[in-house]
Amino acid sequence: MSLELVELSVQRAGVALFAPLSLRVDCGAVATVMGPSGVGKSTLLDAIGGHLAHGFSCTGRVLVMGRDVTGLPAEARRIGVMFQDALLFPHLSVGDNLAFGLPAAMKGRAVRRAAVEAALVQAGLEGMYLRDPATLSGGQRARAALMRALLAEPLALLLDEPFSKLDAGLRAEMRRFLFGHLRARGIAALMVTHDPADAAEAGGPVVDL
Repeated sequence: MSLELVELSVQRAGVALFAPLSLRVDCGAVATVMGPSGVGKSTLLDAIGGHLAHGFSCTGRVLVMGRDVTGLPAEARRIGVMFQDALLFPHLSVGDNLAFGLPAAMKGRAVRRAAVEAALVQAGLEGMYLRDPATLSGGQRARAALMRALLAEPLALLLDEPFSKLDAGLRAEMRRFLFGHLRARGIAALMVTHDPADAAEAGGPVVDL
């Protein structure tokens, strides 16, 4: 489940935000993009995922498992995104939040429930299917958000400062949890961060924009 960028650049009003970027992230590896605020790191992730805002354009190519997805809409790219805020839907239970990530092709209430229950166990959230997300700790919310992203079966995952809202202890715990799951599942990931410790724990290539 590799991710490859070929001379990828983002422009606004005809002006490039950064030099064309070429990078290959192998299956199970996590590459890190670092740089000062405002240089275009999160916009780079938007371009890869197919979420560029109006007024931006991109050149170059995005390949997932060798397939060029540059011209595809976001929903067809199979590239997941995990943000710094664990964006769980407040009107849904923890389990229903995870079920939201399941592929539409997975049919049957019992089958879908079993998949979510198994993910909750992996996340250390066993027995919390009916819990209100507001009752979860910061670390629990982060683990739930990650499992929801993984249940969607992405071929690659984009991480937009996923640990920045956590305290130091939780940050170290979540790094191990997140990177361990990505390696075990062979999912290539690209992470934006300001924290060198995130990059060190990821262990993959580091790019400065």
